[in-house]
Amino acid sequence: MGDTCRVGKVKKKQGRGRAAEPVAEQVAGGLAELVPDRDRPRGFTLLIDGAPQSHVDLDDPSHLDFAYQRRLGHIADLAAPPGKPLQVLHLGGGAFTLARYVAATRPRSTQQIVEIDAPLVQFVRRELPLDSGWRIRVRGCDAREGLAKVPDGWADLIIADVFSGARTPAHLTSAEFAAEVRRALRPGGFYAANLADGPPLAYVKSQIATVGTVFPELCLTADPAVLRGRRFGNAVLLASDHALPVAELTRRAASDPHQGRVEHGRALADFTGGAAPVTDASARPSPEPPPSVFE
Repeated sequence: MGDTCRVGKVKKKQGRGRAAEPVAEQVAGGLAELVPDRDRPRGFTLLIDGAPQSHVDLDDPSHLDFAYQRRLGHIADLAAPPGKPLQVLHLGGGAFTLARYVAATRPRSTQQIVEIDAPLVQFVRRELPLDSGWRIRVRGCDAREGLAKVPDGWADLIIADVFSGARTPAHLTSAEFAAEVRRALRPGGFYAANLADGPPLAYVKSQIATVGTVFPELCLTADPAVLRGRRFGNAVLLASDHALPVAELTRRAASDPHQGRVEHGRALADFTGGAAPVTDASARPSPEPPPSVFE
C-alpha cells in the first residue's frame, strides 16, 4: 500500500459561480484524482494515474456518464422487475458508481462492494460519500477472496469491473473464477463483466469461451468499432444459466448516446471463432491499453 499524500480538497460548499476544485491523493493503485464535471455542479470523474475509471453525479446517482457503465446499468435494470430490490455483488469499487445507481433505482437493495485498494475506498468515501440509508457494505480485500466469502446463491447480480492499473488481473479471468461466480449467483441471476481489449480482440474472445464453459447463456455488448477490431475499448459480457433479455438489451444499447451492438447465439459463436478457454494455470492479465487511449 502506498503512503497517503493529500494534495488537494474538494470544496463541499461552493460560493455562487465558483466551481469545485480538483482533488488528488496517492492510493495503492497510483494517483487518484477527482476532476469536476463542468456540466454537472456535483459531478466528478475518477482517474487513476490519468486513466478515467468512473463518473459520479452526487445530485443524480442514476446518471451514468460512461458508455460501458450505461450498459451495466441496463443489465441492472433488466435483472428483475422495475423497482424490485436486488442483492448485488460488485467486484471492484472505483467510485461506487454502479452501487449508487442500483441504490437510487432500486431502493432497499442490499449490496456488497469488494475493493482491494483501501486508501482508494477511504478517498472515495470521504470526498464522494455514500448515502447513509443505502444498504451498501464495502469489503477491503482481493476480488476473488471476497467472492469466496459470499454464500451460495446469494446474489441476483454480480458485476466484475476490476482493474489493477489498466489491466484485469489474471486470476479473475479463469474458468475457476467463473465457476465461483456461478456458485454465488441465484438460479437465473446475472453475471456482467467489463472487458477492455483491442485488435485482434483475443482477450475478449477468450473470455467468452471461458465464461461459456460455466454459463450456457451469453451475450456481448460493445461499440461497433470495438467489435470490428478498429480500436481499443470496453465490451460488457453478460452471462446466466437462464435465457437473457437480448431483445430489450439490444434496443437499449441501440438507443444509447454512444450506440452499442449486442452479439448473441450464432453471431457470438462466429465472433468468438473457436477461442480456447483459460484456466488458473494458463490465465494472463487483460492487455495493456495503448497510450493513445488516454490522450
